[in-house]
Amino acid sequence: MVRTLLFVTSVALAGTACGTPPPAVTTPAKMGTIVDLSHSYGADTIYWPTAEAFRMQVVNDGVTPAGFYYAANNFSTAEHGGTHVDAPVHFAKGRHAVDEIPLEHLVGQAVVVDVSDAAALNPDYLVNVADLEKFESANGRIPDDAILLVRTGFSKRWPDAAKYLGTAERGEAAVPKLHFPGIDPATAKWLLANRKVHAVGIDTASIDYGQSTTYDTHRLLYDANIPGLENLTGLEQLPPTGATMVALPMKIKGGSGAPLRAIAILPPK
Repeated sequence: MVRTLLFVTSVALAGTACGTPPPAVTTPAKMGTIVDLSHSYGADTIYWPTAEAFRMQVVNDGVTPAGFYYAANNFSTAEHGGTHVDAPVHFAKGRHAVDEIPLEHLVGQAVVVDVSDAAALNPDYLVNVADLEKFESANGRIPDDAILLVRTGFSKRWPDAAKYLGTAERGEAAVPKLHFPGIDPATAKWLLANRKVHAVGIDTASIDYGQSTTYDTHRLLYDANIPGLENLTGLEQLPPTGATMVALPMKIKGGSGAPLRAIAILPPK
């Protein structure tokens, strides 16, 4: 989904304590287009084979005895499913929970590393240091405090779990059958030693590839308080550099993860 965000000059109407109105605040006439990077939550939302799926219970959907329409629902969901954030505490004891992640780590310049061609040929593809070096050769150094996004192209397989995860089976027995790309732990080590990113994101179910059993990329990055953004979509609409990402999760106190509404704001044309 792409929308154009328009801003106009705004003037505060309320006066100060001494009766003098505050100065006008002027914003750009056009900020750019907004790209929705989140999948909707619903009955077809993809979850880890062992995670509780999204459920919504209708409380009311109709006209009340008083004569007006009223809709309300209850919902429940695992923290880790759909487009969501992994808080560092998910794999690193004592690190940030969801409500403790600094907002500046969730808003910033997005850089998009495209490995979709390689991932199309190998569902177990691991994003390697050479992929990052190739990106930098074409687009310049990954800037400090950026949000690093990996585009594998797998979001186009959503919501077909068999194509997206490698299996549609549920339960512990399904986990060894998972096949999707992720970030090589060696790449995570390189990032920690050589670059300063605020977050990493990917359009698959995990920043570790599907066949991982020790989740080393999670452990390395999260120990450094770098959160992960998983099950993103729409990355093909972003340029390699220049977009601003806003990734704000539900603020769950002490949470190891949370549903995420992620957007990118493209630079004005």
